[in-house]
Amino acid sequence: MLTEKRNQKEHPIEKRRINISSKRQITIPAKYFEALGLDKEIDCIFADHMLILTPARDDDHYFAEQILEDLIKQGYKGEKLLEEFKRVNKQIRPAVEELIKEADKIAEEASRGYVDKTFDIFSDDDDEEA
Repeated sequence: MLTEKRNQKEHPIEKRRINISSKRQITIPAKYFEALGLDKEIDCIFADHMLILTPARDDDHYFAEQILEDLIKQGYKGEKLLEEFKRVNKQIRPAVEELIKEADKIAEEASRGYVDKTFDIFSDDDDEEA
């Protein structure tokens, strides 16, 4: 309980109403855009009647560096290095996608019975009496 209060002070929850254009577009407030280090793309997750927007990250270069480092340690050189890199690199995305599916399944199972307390948090006592 104490940890939750401390984390809320360090990372307060903010609520902001954003207009949706006739083309179903939204504008992300500059404060949030900059704080998240956004660029041209975001990942949009739909779960439990909520949209969650997160920065899109291209971590492919990290995997490429790790793969090359490992293949060089294994003694690959020249054309063989390139061939093996291509083969191993093709396996990364399907493996990561499978991990994401498994994580989504675990998250879905864990969220069963979740009660959204947004109304309780943001409602005034006057609203309840009306």
